[in-house]
Amino acid sequence: MAKGHRSQVKKQRNIENKDKRPQATAKYVGIPASKAKIVLDQIVGKDAKTAAALLQYNPRLAATIIGKVLKSAMANAENNLGMDVSKLYVEEVIAGQGSTLKRVRPRAQGRAYKILKRSCHISIILNER
Repeated sequence: MAKGHRSQVKKQRNIENKDKRPQATAKYVGIPASKAKIVLDQIVGKDAKTAAALLQYNPRLAATIIGKVLKSAMANAENNLGMDVSKLYVEEVIAGQGSTLKRVRPRAQGRAYKILKRSCHISIILNER
């Protein structure tokens, strides 16, 4: 068996096993995962259009970023998979911890305090009803 043939078989197997649900991901977002989860919990199970409206009027910073990810997932469903946007709903949301930037804050008497600037990876998976 030739080496090129093996890679073609592997690619075909990956395409067959690939998840058919539309999704979008934003990586290394400058918000802690705990703060993103607060907003994400509000949109799970809602229609995609309702979720977008909720995010638009949510005052939290995470809501604007999550709104962009949701719109991207809706566009992926329409353009890549040919799904009807009016039938989509938010099936699954994931906010995993990303890398942490470590900074130092000078304090009194020569001490130094650590500042941890946390990031996260936000994923939204949609599905049709």
